[in-house]
Amino acid sequence: MNQTIQDILTRRSVRKFTDQMPSRQDIETICRAGSYAPSGHNTQCPIILAVTNKELIARMSKLNAQVWNVDFDPFYGAPVVLLVLADKSISHSPVEDGSLVIGNMLLAAHALGLGACWINRAKEVFEMPEGKAILSELGIVGDYIGVGNCIVGCPKYPPRPQKPRKEDYIRWID
Repeated sequence: MNQTIQDILTRRSVRKFTDQMPSRQDIETICRAGSYAPSGHNTQCPIILAVTNKELIARMSKLNAQVWNVDFDPFYGAPVVLLVLADKSISHSPVEDGSLVIGNMLLAAHALGLGACWINRAKEVFEMPEGKAILSELGIVGDYIGVGNCIVGCPKYPPRPQKPRKEDYIRWID
């Protein structure tokens, strides 16, 4: 079977990581794969913030937990958070465009033997004054919407086997 198809079929969300930091080269490769995702009219409206700064990850995690109303780390201790934002002012489909970026990054991480998982609530976090302050501190200006977070790390355990697909997932209309 083609390796790309194999990676798509075997990718699983990973939420338990070792303490080892993925290599800078691997993180750059994952981000580059994300940057090649299709976007409406090729606007390339998303941006990827590759965050490895522990203090910033902790701040973002705290805000994410606040939105979710939980008392644990929604980033599951991952050493890397790839935050995807999309500029609403240049695209009619910023969330869709950013979602494709995250999908590419999830597959790239898996292809490199790393674990990754999509973490929601970026929209709510970066609508909050504290989230807007983070973007301002980082020099991010524009009409950006938070699309999602792709957490990445070295998986602590092998991935679980895939669950069977539901019977009516694919419907042929001839």
